[in-house]
Amino acid sequence: MRSHLLNDTTAEQYRRSVTDGVERVAAKLATTERPFTGVTVDALAPAIDAIDLDKPLHDTAAVLDELEDVYLRDAIYFHHPRYLAHLNCPVVIPAVLGEAVLSAVNSSLDTWDQSAGGTLIERKLIDWTNERIGLGPAADGVFTSGGTQSNLQALLLAREEAKTDTLAKLRIFSSEVSHFSVQKSAKLLGLGQDAVVSIPVDHDKRMQTVALARELERCKQDGLVPMAVVATAGTTDFGSIDPLPEIAELCEQFGTWMHVDAAYGCGLLASLKHRDRLNGIERADSVTVDYHKSFFQPVSSSAVLVRDAATLRHATYHAEYLNPRRMVEERIPNQVDKSLQTTRRFDALKLWMTLRTMGADGIGELFDEVCELAREGWKLLAGDPRFDVVVEPSLSTLVFRYIPAAVTDPAEIDRANLYARKALFASGDAIVAGTKVGARHYLKFTLLNPETQASDIAAVLDLIAGHAEQYLGESLDRAS
Repeated sequence: MRSHLLNDTTAEQYRRSVTDGVERVAAKLATTERPFTGVTVDALAPAIDAIDLDKPLHDTAAVLDELEDVYLRDAIYFHHPRYLAHLNCPVVIPAVLGEAVLSAVNSSLDTWDQSAGGTLIERKLIDWTNERIGLGPAADGVFTSGGTQSNLQALLLAREEAKTDTLAKLRIFSSEVSHFSVQKSAKLLGLGQDAVVSIPVDHDKRMQTVALARELERCKQDGLVPMAVVATAGTTDFGSIDPLPEIAELCEQFGTWMHVDAAYGCGLLASLKHRDRLNGIERADSVTVDYHKSFFQPVSSSAVLVRDAATLRHATYHAEYLNPRRMVEERIPNQVDKSLQTTRRFDALKLWMTLRTMGADGIGELFDEVCELAREGWKLLAGDPRFDVVVEPSLSTLVFRYIPAAVTDPAEIDRANLYARKALFASGDAIVAGTKVGARHYLKFTLLNPETQASDIAAVLDLIAGHAEQYLGESLDRAS
């Protein structure tokens, strides 16, 4: 079994096996005509259930043949221009190369003696991101597994900085369309169910600062502690960006930690055209970024950034075998001192490879393309009487629904849209997401692929309308 260990004696076998795998994936990418085959759980599950994991195939080529049947054939391919659903981006080749390197070397980014140069590369990228945000010379941060972990760590720091022993008094303020991880973080941090105060949004799905000011004042009057305000720069459902300068003013006025969840909107940090949409982010106490959303990186690649490096001490614990205190005196950099994780992948290498190959302008150009595409898509929807579109896009998200000319029952329209989404997914021709606006069901395009064209959007809208009309026709037949 030692023949499967990656080392100096198996380097050639490693080269052959990985090359075989890369060639198979490349062939799939080159020949994939739809984002999905439409396979159902009931159809695929028996093939996977039938595999006996206690009877290995002993050959990677045979395993890859099997993988074709249980995964590669039916995978959801985000690179396809008609994958329009969630915040999943196509990835850039330099980052995929970085993924191959980091997996093979397998550095762990917790301590210097497990990563050496990897530690310094991650720190350099944190500094680079902080400079882009404008957090100042005392800023720091660390890579994380994703936006949920970044938000959790930021709110942990905010909780500790609030300096109160009565957790029940702490309050977090976020908009009614902020990410669910805000509520999840509050629960994990031991705060009460009432800890998160939902702030209404305006017509453009941006936090209403008048309402925020009112709730902050009420919090103080009730003897409670305004622990943090979470502003969102790119909401999951609408791509909306909260009014960051005004929120920063209120946070300063009330002495409240300002966290900006820019998991989606962080692509604007590299934008050549729209960087001003993030004005005010430089005043945050902490920021979440997901490079694996709008920097075109493979999952996972995320970070939490903080204005004051000293606040990261709230995540620091010492273990003699790992990061004894003498290492601080010897100025040995250990990233575990900043992270909620211990063992941690060298995910920063992917972004490093990307910046060193394409540059920030290259990333920004790609993100600007999808933002411009969203503008084109909005014009298509706004000019099409078959659809109701909710808001003009701030980033690259479009929320809309099919409105039949002859049907006025909102519940029936809901069912038609739900059916259209399900039927489209089953066909594999395109994938779109869904959400609710108020009590009504809507569909959603999240545009993160520069290869997607306005013609793709128009074609998918026709497919949606066709499926919805088919459902309504069958519904009328059943009723009669």
